[in-house]
Amino acid sequence: MLTHINKQNRPKMVDVTDKNDTNRVAIASGVITMSSEALNIVLQNRNKKGPVLQTAIVAAIQASKQTSTLIPMCHPLMLTSINCDIDELECGFKLTVEAKLKGKTGVEMEALTGVSVGLLTIYDMVKAVDKTMVIKDIKLLQKSGGKSGLYELDMSKT
Repeated sequence: MLTHINKQNRPKMVDVTDKNDTNRVAIASGVITMSSEALNIVLQNRNKKGPVLQTAIVAAIQASKQTSTLIPMCHPLMLTSINCDIDELECGFKLTVEAKLKGKTGVEMEALTGVSVGLLTIYDMVKAVDKTMVIKDIKLLQKSGGKSGLYELDMSKT
């Protein structure tokens, strides 16, 4: 049975009215690769558009909060926490976003949207230096809460 289609075969948002509130957490991550020149400019805070990593974190938080305005079937959620980390890689950065709430539906899309927009922000801010950057490996690492319980990505299969 399709959950986002009504009896008239029209799109609908799933009714979560009768679901119980539970603590829900989702963690997603993604990677952006870039040239060593671009990486050094970011790390040395010499980018003409300003502080790249700090701006990317703010963008990730803002995007997580706006997920339901971007993805049609997502419920507007009252997020209680969004935490972002950026790790330096040999040729770029890994952005991780953790979203939390106590509610009736999960926060996977919020974490994934935060990662996507955070990485796109890095791209936007550095594209004048390196147009060959690649955004990749955006994925859900973990989710908990709700009826389905805990999910953890099996890293041996990625």
